[in-house]
Amino acid sequence: MKQTHDASGLERIRETRRINPEDYSPIVSRSRWASFTYAAAGCAYMLRHQKNLRIQLAAAATVVVMGLWLGLGALEWALLVLVIGVNFLMEFINAALEAAVNLASSEIHPLARVSKDVAAGASLLAAVIAVIVGLLVMGPPLLARLGWR
Repeated sequence: MKQTHDASGLERIRETRRINPEDYSPIVSRSRWASFTYAAAGCAYMLRHQKNLRIQLAAAATVVVMGLWLGLGALEWALLVLVIGVNFLMEFINAALEAAVNLASSEIHPLARVSKDVAAGASLLAAVIAVIVGLLVMGPPLLARLGWR
């Protein structure tokens, strides 16, 4: 079923801006420290329950060690940190979306499957891009270091 929207774009922005999350959420943190501990709990959850994150951490550690060995410059490090960070972010978003979809429906629904598969696909795409950037950044100095170039 296709939905229609009567509000103009500007009115839609105004409406959304006026929504107070405290009116709809049973858990709202007013403390920065509490917010930090919730975020830390999320990181701990990911480390404990998401094996792909542990694999990505091992890969990131390997990249850091190789980057130090190769003596990469600031721009190379910036690129590597960026793609590693995006890769971790996508894994976190994927896990959050999967948990929300599982909570929303205990039944296997085709749209739930699409949502979860697309999120997993985005995470995979981020990993592939990270590998490509890693090869482009570290490949030439690695070949030179090994005397193959």
